[in-house]
Amino acid sequence: MRLPPAIIGLTEEVLREVLRFTGPADVTLSRYFRDHPKLGSRERGVIAEAVYGLLRNKLVYTSFAESGNGPTMRRMTLLGLADAVGADSLGGLSEEEAEWLARVAEIDRRLLPASMRANLPAWLFEKLVARDGEENTLLLAEALNTPAPLDLRVNSLKAAREEVIATLAEAPILCEPTPYAPLGLRVIKKPSVQNLPLFKSGAIEVQDEGSQLLAQIVGAKRGEMVVDFCAGAGGKTLALGATMRNTGRLYAFDVSEKRLAKLKPRMARSGLSNIHPVLIAHENDAKVKRLAGKIDRVLVDAPCSGLGTLRRNPDVKWRQTPEAIVEMNAKQTAILSSAARLVKSGGRLVYGTCSLLDEENEAIATQFLASHEDFALVPMKEVLAEQKIALEMEDYLKLLPHLHHTDGFFAVVFVRK
Repeated sequence: MRLPPAIIGLTEEVLREVLRFTGPADVTLSRYFRDHPKLGSRERGVIAEAVYGLLRNKLVYTSFAESGNGPTMRRMTLLGLADAVGADSLGGLSEEEAEWLARVAEIDRRLLPASMRANLPAWLFEKLVARDGEENTLLLAEALNTPAPLDLRVNSLKAAREEVIATLAEAPILCEPTPYAPLGLRVIKKPSVQNLPLFKSGAIEVQDEGSQLLAQIVGAKRGEMVVDFCAGAGGKTLALGATMRNTGRLYAFDVSEKRLAKLKPRMARSGLSNIHPVLIAHENDAKVKRLAGKIDRVLVDAPCSGLGTLRRNPDVKWRQTPEAIVEMNAKQTAILSSAARLVKSGGRLVYGTCSLLDEENEAIATQFLASHEDFALVPMKEVLAEQKIALEMEDYLKLLPHLHHTDGFFAVVFVRK
């Protein structure tokens, strides 16, 4: 079925706004769709897919768009739409545009320069090549430029994984158990799960397998005092609360009232009553200091560049800068030091990010150990064995989309001596 010609103009309009990179692409798209309520779900889906396709392939498409006639932005839009639904589905193309799209489709992308094929900003491509070599960087980039699957976490307080698989199959939604996370499910296609009874009842939550594993290595137990230091909207908080079997006390700290507000309805659905959301002004808030030396386990899912989440948020690579990452490093160091004060003797501190960069990961861990002699590193392979997670790692958890089919995640575990 052909799309109405107006779709091209609408996609071009929102694309212009997205490419200014003044904010996250998903926020810009949501606002645009609110302002255009007459767009049907199919049209919204096509526009979003075209925009995301273009963000993933921006370097290649910018290069292609420089050939041909007419405004460059229109040609970029056509490439995004052709990527999403195929050129034959586009109404309103001129004969010249149809011919140009056919010519572009015949270009063998394998013959393009590696830096262009990676579709990463030059500073990031060069950094990754220097560390991993060109071949590995291209494998990683290819995975980062592929849309992420939909992962779910089963709430063990409400259902068993096998039950959920059977119930979803009736919908019919096909899924399979995730290879590493014991309560994870990977959905084969990407249906909307928000309206499913399983979702409304709190039996399932949307959560990437990597994020599930980060919560699991905290090793939270029944009756403990646990802090999720940068809780955000609470995906890991909910996973921790279920691991604790709804006992003990689980504090969800965050500096954003908006993010913590999103946790409230999720808590209500989950049936968890051991979570205590706490709004803090900064990492040295008095509310933090009151718990010094009292906490069994602390998770710091630190604010970071987000470069491990490019499968979901391809705009991040174009919005992120080396300068912003240097600023981020100072914040990460400060947050980790502050969170460390909470940990009691023999307690566990977990630092994690969804970044791919050493300076946000290993460098922060090394620096922390050098300045905190009362903490020791617990090798990740020991933690994974304790949690019965079948992953081969040494000192750190390093998850990569092309190897583990998760978002890019890093984690390190410390223990207070």
